[in-house]
Amino acid sequence: RYISTFRPSVKSEAEKNKAQWKTMGPAKVAVPSPKNFLQKHSKEPKLPARKKEQDSKKLPALSVPRRTDRPVMGIQSKNNFINTNAVAAITGLPKKPQPIYVDRRQGDKYLLETSGLVPKYIKKKEYGVTPKYVIQRNEEMKRAQKEYEDSILEHLKKRAMKQLSDEERISLLQGLKKNWEEVYREFQCLSVEIDTIPKKIYKEKLETQMKQLEHDIEVIEKHKVIYIANE
Repeated sequence: RYISTFRPSVKSEAEKNKAQWKTMGPAKVAVPSPKNFLQKHSKEPKLPARKKEQDSKKLPALSVPRRTDRPVMGIQSKNNFINTNAVAAITGLPKKPQPIYVDRRQGDKYLLETSGLVPKYIKKKEYGVTPKYVIQRNEEMKRAQKEYEDSILEHLKKRAMKQLSDEERISLLQGLKKNWEEVYREFQCLSVEIDTIPKKIYKEKLETQMKQLEHDIEVIEKHKVIYIANE
């Protein structure tokens, strides 16, 4: 059997350090001295020493009178405040009462101006005026639409295409609607019971035609500008 050559050294080290974990913490701890007891406020933060104020920096003079000050006595006014107040009350304009409103017959009174019932907004200078950003946005949209139409016209001229006029577009739309009505009339004339293959094929054909006509009508109604190739 194999025996390691390090077996004796490992065994001796294990026996040597065997008693280290028999105690909680280190085996020998320095015992604190009874003179170093915890004193009151010893752990509070200490503020730095206060600096002495310089003699040059004096406190500002107080605006309140001092305790030793005495008021000036014997001063009398020659104004007759009774007559002045009477003249002001006679010649002054009467005070207008504030407009109020009451929510019910025996309810509380509230100021009418701050209630929101007075249409103050119609008296503003900007009332009924189109905002500047709306005007600017509309101009930019018109400019962009014009540039787009010019580019389309130039591109179509190169590809030899023409634009349908309003009369041609309306006549084309009316013709498509008329064709749809004719196909729909034929669809309504079908028998209630579709029991043969030719009838099924004819019904599917009419449905396909109606869907195509509805799609064409929707496209023409949605787009006011239509271009076609020159023949």
